[in-house]
Amino acid sequence: MIGHDTGRRAPWALAGVLAGLAGLATSYAAAMVLTIRESPVVAVAELVIRLTPGEAAERAISVLGHLDKPALVLGILVILVGLFALAGRLAQRGFWQPQVVWFALAGVGLAAVLAQRGAVPTDVIPVLVGLVTWVTAHSALNDALRRGRRRPDLESSERRVFVMVAGAISLAAVGIAVGGRVVGAGRRHVEASRRLLRIPGVTRRQPPPATSVDLAGIAPWQTPNEDFYLIDTTLAKPTIEPTEWSLRIHGLVDRELVLSFSDLVARELTESWITLNCVSNEVGGGLVGNARWSGVRLADLLADLGVSAKADAVLQTSEDGWTCVTPLAALTDDRDAMLAVAMNGRPLPIEHGFPVRTVVPGLYGYVSATKWVVDMEVTTFDDAMGYWTDKGWSALGPVKIASRIDVPQAGDDVPAGELAIGGVAWHQHTGIEAVEVQVDGREWERADLGDAPSVDPWVQWRVTVDVPKGDHTIRVRAIGKDGQTQTDVVRAPDPDGSTGLHTIGISAG
Repeated sequence: MIGHDTGRRAPWALAGVLAGLAGLATSYAAAMVLTIRESPVVAVAELVIRLTPGEAAERAISVLGHLDKPALVLGILVILVGLFALAGRLAQRGFWQPQVVWFALAGVGLAAVLAQRGAVPTDVIPVLVGLVTWVTAHSALNDALRRGRRRPDLESSERRVFVMVAGAISLAAVGIAVGGRVVGAGRRHVEASRRLLRIPGVTRRQPPPATSVDLAGIAPWQTPNEDFYLIDTTLAKPTIEPTEWSLRIHGLVDRELVLSFSDLVARELTESWITLNCVSNEVGGGLVGNARWSGVRLADLLADLGVSAKADAVLQTSEDGWTCVTPLAALTDDRDAMLAVAMNGRPLPIEHGFPVRTVVPGLYGYVSATKWVVDMEVTTFDDAMGYWTDKGWSALGPVKIASRIDVPQAGDDVPAGELAIGGVAWHQHTGIEAVEVQVDGREWERADLGDAPSVDPWVQWRVTVDVPKGDHTIRVRAIGKDGQTQTDVVRAPDPDGSTGLHTIGISAG
């Protein structure tokens, strides 16, 4: 009896799932056709990200790494399928019961879409398209099921009708989603614009410093764009045509400024090697990279605007609504804090903020590195709060001195005798004076350093030590140009960056 009841419920649940997936497909297609950056599902996922407490977000990143966002989207889809099945089963009771589910889901999607920064009326169209699809597709499937229930003698015939309707809806949904993807080629168009863009004053090729450490396995001096780490909160990267980008600088200034992309690149450009690293980077981790950034110095821009004496911060806002609060002093001193337009001699990749982002040496990205930047408000720390500081992270975020062993790797088996050890060290806007390596608690040994053109990029280092047969422990520490020695006190990244010495174990034989 139970099995028979379950068998009768299954087609109704399946009808709900098929209708639900069809609605997701048509809403996605509508978003693509209208070149809206976010489909409703992505908008909901990003709203979840914004509302997630900082501790929970950090735990998810530490456990899942770069899979945190796909896992979130997958989880939302699983929940949606369950709700779609619920709507299908409710349809057994009548027409109006499943409508509660469909309209509730549309309401959540609508709220998430309207919560996005810069939302406009057309952004709700994909939600409405999905809602209409849910109601109409579900009604068609339910009609086929009800006819079969009223005419048991024609049950097999009606089942075939249901299968045909379900198949048609499924094929149409897939076709619409694919078609929307093809028609809505906004990202591809922006990518084409990026490839064709030529920015005067940007040097395509620039050699690394004269002296570089020659040891296979050490991170290269210049991190290729495609290998540079990516950390952000958005699921759908903003795609902005350079001709449509603008930046407003306002707040506690005598004169507001609105810059177009052509206005910006017409100004004097500066080029600097700058290492960036994420506050979430664990000791010895890979969330760090070195690139040559080209852009306009923010100090020069702000100097012309008459900044108020009481201002001490700048609230930066990205096209996707992400915010951070940056100390004003870090944008107006002698460092090359800039509105960057190029990375390693090429226009910024879309994922790294094309067409314009901010780069500030000496600060972690969560308080400074705004990709797709479109607004800067000169303000005070008392009056502004950034995305991550609102979740409990430190307000200032100065980069901590750090070093990493790249060669050998933890757990490697190496020949006994002389062993070459190498890696990188960084302390942006302060510089590295020395790097020291210790084996098995012996005396610290100084490493040879590669050249660096300024205090803002990392340095490569290398040292040769003697290791007899057996297991060994190697650790590294850096000493800054200010005399600060890297601490061996172990602290987690939260709330202002990890500390401790990178330590590995190897076996010599």
